[in-house]
Amino acid sequence: MADKPMPVIDGHNDVLLSVYRAEEGKARSFFTRSEEGHLDLPRALEGGFAGGFFAVFIAPPPDEAKTYAGSGPANSLELPPPLDLGYAQREAISLTAGLLRLEAESLGQVKIVRTADEMDACLRDNILGAILHFEGAEPIDPGLDALHVFYAAGLRSLGFVWSRPNAFATGVPFAFPHSPDTGPRLTDAGRELVSVCNSLGIMIDNSHLNEKGFWDVATLSDAPLVATHSCAHALSPTPRNLTDKQLDAIRDSNGLVGVNFGVGFLREDGDWTAETSLTRIVDHVRYIADRIGVEHVALGSDFDGARVPGDLKDAAGLPKLVGALGEAGFDDAALRQITHENWQRILRATWK
Repeated sequence: MADKPMPVIDGHNDVLLSVYRAEEGKARSFFTRSEEGHLDLPRALEGGFAGGFFAVFIAPPPDEAKTYAGSGPANSLELPPPLDLGYAQREAISLTAGLLRLEAESLGQVKIVRTADEMDACLRDNILGAILHFEGAEPIDPGLDALHVFYAAGLRSLGFVWSRPNAFATGVPFAFPHSPDTGPRLTDAGRELVSVCNSLGIMIDNSHLNEKGFWDVATLSDAPLVATHSCAHALSPTPRNLTDKQLDAIRDSNGLVGVNFGVGFLREDGDWTAETSLTRIVDHVRYIADRIGVEHVALGSDFDGARVPGDLKDAAGLPKLVGALGEAGFDDAALRQITHENWQRILRATWK
């Protein structure tokens, strides 16, 4: 019998969008193995994908999508325009309901986790633990009423922005090469959002946030600093990645970086089209571990939201990545930290 793969808690996936907003002809079920996308339950079980952050991402309306084909205007400092609150809330309710239905239809194979103990139990009992995450606070009104409603529905992780401005903060553009120092600080509403997230026990995700916003969160938050799906700017100088100074601040807060598998965030040339090996993921894990400690680095795939290395392919390929990390010198104790224990620690330190 083959060895059971090491369990992976993953910092980010867009499977809700992939399953419930699939293009015509690409509709699929989370419970059936598919060649579409990166993640479904059969491939999760094969690869040891034990749980992770299931993103509610508000795709732009069709007229905007024609201009900003999924990832903003190419190599530009221009940001996509803000979203209408009503539109964003309708989309968020729909996708959140999708995760609730997915849990109900799984017959006990998937559980939306709301506490660190529940995630620990899922790992122990081989149940896929799903964390409801919002990639962008567009569905949240400035008065934060919706935040409390979504929290009651299971929201436990909030990225203030995708790469567009909203009532709380401003995201980074998709320019390359460029620093993340683009755009203004958090708004007054954004500063209040930090406080309320801390009070409720909602993890704040700094991926996509511009540098001034990052430093505001670092100053205001009493929780560990987390970037669920970002890489090292020193290796790939995109504004989506973290500078050494930001990495140091994450270490100093006892926080965590989930390394993104998107090839354009891994490569030194930022090329999204070039054939790329999973060893580039290993390079970023090694760089971050060497700089701030292995206890501060994890995985944040961006499955179903970005192009990943071809030799990884999808969630079923995670054992290949774990093997490559082992070949790069990470021992079993370090591999357990990177694959799941560091995320378990962060959830316990952040959630109420």
